[in-house]
This record gives sequence, C-alpha cells and structure tokens, in this order.
Amino acid sequence: MIDFTHLNHVNDLSREEEANLVVLVKAGHQEACTQLVALFGPQMMAVARRFMRCDDDCNDAVQDAFISAFKAISRFEGDSRLSTWLHRITVNSCLMKLRIDSSRKETSIEDLLPTFNGRERYARWASTIDNPSIEVETDETRTLVHQAIDRLPDADRAVLLLRDIEDMDTAATAALLETSEHNVKRRLRRARQTLSARLEPMRAGWMDVTPAV
Repeated sequence: MIDFTHLNHVNDLSREEEANLVVLVKAGHQEACTQLVALFGPQMMAVARRFMRCDDDCNDAVQDAFISAFKAISRFEGDSRLSTWLHRITVNSCLMKLRIDSSRKETSIEDLLPTFNGRERYARWASTIDNPSIEVETDETRTLVHQAIDRLPDADRAVLLLRDIEDMDTAATAALLETSEHNVKRRLRRARQTLSARLEPMRAGWMDVTPAV
C-alpha cells in the first residue's frame, strides 16, 4: 500500500497534459499510472483529511479512491478536470468508509442542542452559525475549529462538510448520502448548532483580544 502522507508533488499539469496522461493511463501504461498517483495523491489526501480522523483512515480512503478511479478511467471523457473527477471519487470513498465504520462510539451532542420547556418554548438555545469556515488568525485556533468539527457524529459531520466545506447544495448532498433533503437540513442544523456551542468559548476569547497598537 502506498503511504500517501509522504507524497508532496505539486500538480501543475495543463488541461492538454492531463488529457495526454489520461490517454496513457487508459492504455495501461504503468509509468503513467504511477505519475497520476504521485500528482494527484496529495490533493486527494487533503480531501480525505476533511472527512477522516487519522492518516491511516485517510490512506485507506485514498487507496480505495484510486482503485475506483482506475476501474472507471475508461469512462472518463474529459468533460471536467481530472482533479475534479478524482475529488468526487475521493469524497465518495470517504463517505463509504464512514458508513462502514459506523460502529465507532460517538460523542453525545444532546447536551449541546436546543431544549424545550413545558410551554414549548426554548429553555436553552445553542446559537447557530451560518458557516463553520470561521475566519481564524492562527494555526492554534484553526486546529481547535478542526477538532470541534472532528468531534461531531459522522452523519452530522458528513453533511456539514459537504454543504459548508465542499459547497454542495441540499439536493446533491442528499443524493450522495442516499438520504432525504429533509434529513440533510435537519443534520446540518444540528451540526451547526453543536459546532457553535463548542466554539462559543473560543469566539468569546477572540473577542476579548485587544489588537496591539
């Protein structure tokens, strides 16, 4: 198995060079297949790291994505960039792995969700955020945001990543996750509420920081 964590090639192929590479891969040229892995492996690993929680799982997901890509390469017609096509395959691979790994015990988020009192009014409300792509200034705060996303249950986290990070619409997200649009909206709302509740102390800390004069 290839360790994709150590690949660091920069993909700077032109569209014409991509097309030539695809032709060679379709023809079964081993060197072209190796080049494709080296060029696109780092990008696919970066995508996997948004969904998976450790490098071993990322490696497995990218490995599966490449297997799927090589099996389907004969049907790739170049309507989109090769990187875009591989990106979609990687996302699918990650989602499949998350479904298979659903037996993992997840952190309860019930205490972070809104509750109602006897008169059907909110007794506690976790303020929502429109998008988890919060502007953060330092690597430390960025890491904390990523950690907060990682602690979400897989189902909610997948919806949040697809809608707010991958920028997919509700219908496309529902189709990819094989669920209803209603469920996508419900999970996204839960994920945003939970993420907001976990980030609230950090946000308060950011507000308290006085810029240096």
